[in-house]
Amino acid sequence: MSGLHVGIIMDGNGRWAVAKGMPRSVGHRAGARALRRVVEAAPDAAVTTLTVYAFSTDNWQRPADEVGLLLRLFRAYLRSERAACLRNGVRVSVIGRRDRLPLLLRREIGLTERQTAGGTVLHLRVAIDYSSRDAILHAAAHCDGMVDRARFEELLVPAAAHRAPPVDLLIRTGGEQRLSDFLLWESAYAELLFSPMMWPDFGANELRTAVEAFRRRDRRFGAIPPAAMAQAGAA
Repeated sequence: MSGLHVGIIMDGNGRWAVAKGMPRSVGHRAGARALRRVVEAAPDAAVTTLTVYAFSTDNWQRPADEVGLLLRLFRAYLRSERAACLRNGVRVSVIGRRDRLPLLLRREIGLTERQTAGGTVLHLRVAIDYSSRDAILHAAAHCDGMVDRARFEELLVPAAAHRAPPVDLLIRTGGEQRLSDFLLWESAYAELLFSPMMWPDFGANELRTAVEAFRRRDRRFGAIPPAAMAQAGAA
């Protein structure tokens, strides 16, 4: 069984908290715990690359206090989970812009990436201040003459250590059914799964169920299934 690249749009933290009569900040903290559960469960679900959408470029439009909380939570997550990532062979990469992030967060990102660089069990990629359209525009702007797909994908993610294979399965929690500018190029042939479950409730069982559903799908990548090809030949 080959390893999978799973992308997750971790949606529904704020709505989860509001539905329970709690501040949105409580939902974001619960979302961080959900990410820990999914990272721990990923290897057993045959997931070798996990890319999660933590903070989009458009999220800067949210209230300043919520933005500040999200960035502080991300820094705290890196600091608290680094030892577990080292212990469990998890390599952490951050994709997206860094120039607008607070200095202390940038330092935490760099430290985590350096210390976990040897992880081989799971590649955890966290998208923060990330826009897929901006990444595509950046790659196009740096094309020098004619390039093929492989070269373009290198330009999409300039740091080789942060690159990943195409997305196999893209999950979005929270009930919405859109991609929200997440891994648009990399998800060209991804199987899509939209879950009504809010992200704080997502965990190992839900990931396993999603992967099992993915395994049952017939992925043809534009070709004709072998059985149908054989029937056509016989006819």
